[in-house]
Amino acid sequence: METLDPELLRTFLAFAETGSLTRAADIVGRSPSAVTAQMQRLEGTVGDALLEQVGRGRSLTPAGEALVGHARRILAAHREALLSLKGTRAEGRIALGCTQDFAESGLPSILNLFAESHPRLRLDLRIGRSAELTGAFDRAELDIALTMRSGPSTDERLVLREPMLWLGLPRCLHGIDGEVPLALLDAPCGFRHAAIAALDAAGRRYRIAATSASLSGLAAAVKAGIAVTARTGRMAGDGIRPLDGDLGLPKLPEAEFALRLRPDAGAPATDLADLLAEMLPLAGNRG
Repeated sequence: METLDPELLRTFLAFAETGSLTRAADIVGRSPSAVTAQMQRLEGTVGDALLEQVGRGRSLTPAGEALVGHARRILAAHREALLSLKGTRAEGRIALGCTQDFAESGLPSILNLFAESHPRLRLDLRIGRSAELTGAFDRAELDIALTMRSGPSTDERLVLREPMLWLGLPRCLHGIDGEVPLALLDAPCGFRHAAIAALDAAGRRYRIAATSASLSGLAAAVKAGIAVTARTGRMAGDGIRPLDGDLGLPKLPEAEFALRLRPDAGAPATDLADLLAEMLPLAGNRG
């Protein structure tokens, strides 16, 4: 009997979660043509078509939809077995720094899985701003840093790309002065820079209506209806929703998040970095 290759299932789930072969290729670190070849191999194994052409894109067939649940369970069992076998005797300390974007969206479940499989390992977590975490990593205070990418670097690993979205209530955009009221994190901030640059390029007037050092502060302003903000879909939900594209706001770029791992990191830190790179793109984006 043939078996289901975990690598093929991982690529398949990347497509199932994103609906895009290009984005799936980014997640698994392969070219789109290689991803297409992997899907063809998986279809050969299961003996049925998993993807079908719909307009200019592709979607899952009924067989593909049925495979999603099986693929998740197989990969979860595979992942947990490896972590448990490798982590039982692991000792020491790992210092992880992560941006606020993932604190409630994706990170908790990943760290819970890792902590359960590494009972003798101490895991220290630092949630902060990208600039702050980059400085801490450079000072050797962190073993792993997951931050918003500001530009290519030779010592980083691109983990995921996600669309930036305008989030807020439509009524914010109907003021008599025509200005776009913004809720932004204090500078320096990649999202702040992208929002202002997009509005400037489009010739839209704006004012900074709310500032904060934390995402909770931005969320309060957005929920209150006094400002809109630019983040990824991970901030959506609980009274915060993406704004429709027909409201006249300019298109925003993609946000890129990268992971840095200390060159002298031990096996447990490397395993955690791999786990974050594998699971974060598939968890938590509600946009």
